[in-house]
Amino acid sequence: MSSKKTSPVAPHKASHAGADNRPSRSEAESAVRILLGWTGDDVTREGLQDTPARVVRAYEEYFSGYNKDPVKILSTTFSEVEGYDEMVVLTNIQFVSHCEHHMAPIIGKAHVAYLPNKRVVGISKLARLVEIFAKRLQIQEKMTAQIADTLQDVLQPQGVAVMIEASHGCMTMRGVHKHEANLVTSRMLGAFRNDPSTRREFLSIIERKK
Repeated sequence: MSSKKTSPVAPHKASHAGADNRPSRSEAESAVRILLGWTGDDVTREGLQDTPARVVRAYEEYFSGYNKDPVKILSTTFSEVEGYDEMVVLTNIQFVSHCEHHMAPIIGKAHVAYLPNKRVVGISKLARLVEIFAKRLQIQEKMTAQIADTLQDVLQPQGVAVMIEASHGCMTMRGVHKHEANLVTSRMLGAFRNDPSTRREFLSIIERKK
């Protein structure tokens, strides 16, 4: 297949407030040390001595999405598709994110679909798109919209559909402690919003893959 570079319509890289004035690594480790002390534990004991450095390294992985541009991920597309114009669906994209209110884990899966308009994108890029937005402080509703809107803006397809199902630590680990509760969010654009049969087909595919 030949590849074609596309011009991004509108970048969706979330602003990282204070990114130019980020605390140093030593300052971040000191903050973790303060929190450990606040729990009532002894921060000088052997088991906790290296914890601040470990937590900071873990945070670099948990929130690596701030350092990646979702538009760039979708910038290479393929036009030699022999006129293919049916639905493209990637289901059960597993992710781990963190709630921006309590920094508790959000664990779930995303289902992403689009109707091509002469161009398609590599399927791994759909998974990467989900991963970029997941690895930021999030609320599920916002993450759902970010994935769908970015895909629509960059690829300019006939339509986009995104559904996310996730368990939230802020409900399962604290607060109401509802361990079986899952939040489902969706965003339908273009044909998926305007054509009920297209939307039903997407939903039926997801149901069959569960």
